[in-house]
Amino acid sequence: MDERRAGKWLDSGDRPRRGGRPSSRFGRLDMSKADFSSLSLVQLRQQRNELQAQEDAVSFARRMAQGRLDIANDEVRRRADNTPISQSVTTNLAGIFGQEHGGGSARPPRETNVSPDHALVRELERLCEDIGFASLRTLDDESLNQMVESLQAFESQRSAERRQLFDKIDELTVELVRRYKDGGADIDSIMND
Repeated sequence: MDERRAGKWLDSGDRPRRGGRPSSRFGRLDMSKADFSSLSLVQLRQQRNELQAQEDAVSFARRMAQGRLDIANDEVRRRADNTPISQSVTTNLAGIFGQEHGGGSARPPRETNVSPDHALVRELERLCEDIGFASLRTLDDESLNQMVESLQAFESQRSAERRQLFDKIDELTVELVRRYKDGGADIDSIMND
């Protein structure tokens, strides 16, 4: 199976180019309002679980991209301030990652287990190789700025996908709650899932 088609909801989108925007990963997922009336409760829960697993992967890749973007932006700041390169990598990283980035999702956290072989993780790794992330301190300013733009584009695309997934998950949850409230769901069947 093509590595870019590993996720059920993924299409074969192109890798982001240096400075370019990554393609959407949800070519086959219809994100419009849907009529769920023909789906059973089991199908509704299964579809929601699949979307939650996909959202876990998208969020994980997004967080990884944010971390790398923080490191690249810190290098831009260091150069602008003419700050000498720190000899202690751990001190430098602690300072970078210790910064607040605003509120996260209002959703309760869930345990996630995203494989390092997931298509989005590999896509980010290829992007970082293509833009020279491993040697960002030796890049010229133009290449560093292109790196920041590429990482921002990757992160922005994942954020948009995440919002789409949340919308669809919310629709499925609303339908499940509606059925429970209206008596259209057998509580015993929930306990047996």
